[in-house]
Parts: sequence; C-alpha cells; structure tokens
Amino acid sequence: MTTNQAFTILAQAGGVRAARIITENNPILSRFRVWSYARMLRRGVPVAKIIGKKWFFGLQFYTNKHTLDPRPDTETLVSAVISDCGAGIKNPRILDIGTGTGCVIVSLIKNIHGAHGTAIDISRGAIRVARRNIKKHNLENKVIIKRMSFAKKMRFNSPFDIIVSNPPYIARGDTRVDTGASFDPKMALYAASDGYAAYQAIAINARDIIVPRGKIYLEIGIGMGKRVREIFHNAGWKFERAENDLSGTERVLVFSI
Repeated sequence: MTTNQAFTILAQAGGVRAARIITENNPILSRFRVWSYARMLRRGVPVAKIIGKKWFFGLQFYTNKHTLDPRPDTETLVSAVISDCGAGIKNPRILDIGTGTGCVIVSLIKNIHGAHGTAIDISRGAIRVARRNIKKHNLENKVIIKRMSFAKKMRFNSPFDIIVSNPPYIARGDTRVDTGASFDPKMALYAASDGYAAYQAIAINARDIIVPRGKIYLEIGIGMGKRVREIFHNAGWKFERAENDLSGTERVLVFSI
C-alpha cells in the first residue's frame, strides 16, 4: 500500500491531522496495519495511543494504555516550577507523585540546573513506561523510580524541596470526559470523594517529606480550586498562588509548608 493510499484511508477514518501524524511516524504501512489503525480511529482511540508517542514541553515521550497521554494543560504545572527555580531555588530535589509517563519529572530535570528527582506511581505498568522515558532522555543518574502509593504515609531517606503532582481528580461516575480519556487507565483519572480523595491524601501524607518552606505544585480540574485550597489549609499548608493554563482556566495551585 502506498503512503497516499494509507493517508486517504486514515483521513477518512480520523481526519487529516491524525492521518498525517500516523503516516509520518510509520513510513512503511501494510494494508492490515492501515485498516487496523483506521478501525482504532473510528473508535476514538487517541493518535498518541496508536503510535505510542506524545510530545510534551518540547520533548517526545512513549505512552501506552497504562498511562495518561501527556496533555498541554499539564505544561502549566511544569512552567510554574521552572519559573520558581529560576527565581532562587537552587539544585532542588523534586518528587513527582503519580508520575505516569514521567513527562513532568523528565521535563523538570531537563530544564532545571542541578535538579534531581524521584518519581512514584502505584501502577506497575506506569512505572515501566516512566522508566523507559527516563532512559530515553538519559536521566537514569538523576531520577529514581519507586512503586509507591500516595494514599498512605510515604517514606524517603531525605525530604524534598519541591513536590509536584497531577493526581486523579475526576469524580467517579462523571460522564463528561472526552472519548479519548476512555482509553486512559481509570486509576489515573477517577478519584473518590467527588474527585478530591487524592488531594486529601496528599495534603496529609506529603507534609513530612518536604523541607520547611518547601513548595508543592498541584494540577487541578475545572472549578476545584476553592475546595482544594480548603483541604490543604486544613492540613496546615499555606496557599501561595494559582496559575492559569493557556485557556485562562485555573489549573495549578501552589502551597508551602
């Protein structure tokens, strides 16, 4: 099958942009593979899940069914941390809670001079993906991977200067997620307590693993800011500021201890 034939079939199934990305990443496509991809596109499978790649903060990451695909909204989280480190936090030790693909911790370590990181996730599949991406970006000596849950007390050899997290925050039973999200792991999307369970656990369990005046950066869903502020205030954290994403939506909250 020629590239033009493959492009036409894929464009009819999922649009010109999807067809272009798939054909550019697969210069040689068999007829079977093309029709398989076309069926996936018709089902709403995200292109990143089909080709196993997604760009985030100018870097390419491997992704699969065990992880959320990196999303542009989360770049707001990375930008907030980089901005603060440029303003005075030197050689920070960074913890990424619920690392998924590892896109956040990799982007931070790549862009902050002297930074070292630890990435944790409860999913064995996500750990394998994150480890692959850390190796891909030559950061094995700068990022440690641990399988660990944030739902209980976390133990490390020394505290962190910075903690980041894009936790699950969609309320269970919420049907407003887009079709693409249905192909992401449920444990990375949904949380109990109307979507706030992860924030409640992190607010309590992260207090003992951060240095005095250390900062935690959290991605939040639309309209969740007020309640997340209350959760962290009640756990003894001080609200520092909020950051909006490119659409003007409040997306990141920053607290200190």
